[in-house]
Amino acid sequence: MTDSPAPQEPWEQPGWLSPEEFKASEGVEDWRVLGDAVYAFFRTDSFATSARLVQAIAELPAVDGDHQPDVDLRHEGVTIRLTTIPADRFFCGHSARDVEIARQISAAARELSIPADPTRVQHIQVSVDALVIPDVMPFWREALGYEFRRDTDEDVVDPRGRGPSFWFQQMDAPRTQRNRIHVDIAVPPEQVETRIAAVLAAGGRQADPDHPWVLSDPEGNEVCLG
Repeated sequence: MTDSPAPQEPWEQPGWLSPEEFKASEGVEDWRVLGDAVYAFFRTDSFATSARLVQAIAELPAVDGDHQPDVDLRHEGVTIRLTTIPADRFFCGHSARDVEIARQISAAARELSIPADPTRVQHIQVSVDALVIPDVMPFWREALGYEFRRDTDEDVVDPRGRGPSFWFQQMDAPRTQRNRIHVDIAVPPEQVETRIAAVLAAGGRQADPDHPWVLSDPEGNEVCLG
């Protein structure tokens, strides 16, 4: 009897890029890998300018029917999220197609003289500790109006693509000394220390001396910031 192979990370599958490989790709300086996607924000001076950028993105050769960016258009700028979701797997990740789309979007923004501002991107996920996930999950799914992420029963997502995902972490025993719901906040790596310092200056505390990114407010409500 042979041991089963260890499960692979998404980027260990053929055709996938690790976060480091994506970041090392040429022409993606405007983009940041956060969570399971890559993000960019392009700062504009009006709603009309934002709309022109989105129209330019819609006409790019790399943007086709089965691989499109998620776009949030505001009067002050456009936030774009790129990820690849294969039909036969639940995970999201980064592929060479995401690199090409990112390059073309950045080039379109430059042609319109619209600058990128990486300080404006972040990714948020709410994590819930649960002893029996199948008992807890239905409550949150119905309360939020969310759906299961494809092929998994550990997290639910906003079908409208706007709200943060909720991930359910299996616990072996009650953890009464700490809050059982916390927020995971991913920001660009170059901003982590500044954001942590700002949180501490605003009354936050380091909740775990071995993990400086685990922070809490004065009443013990936690975030993981990194």
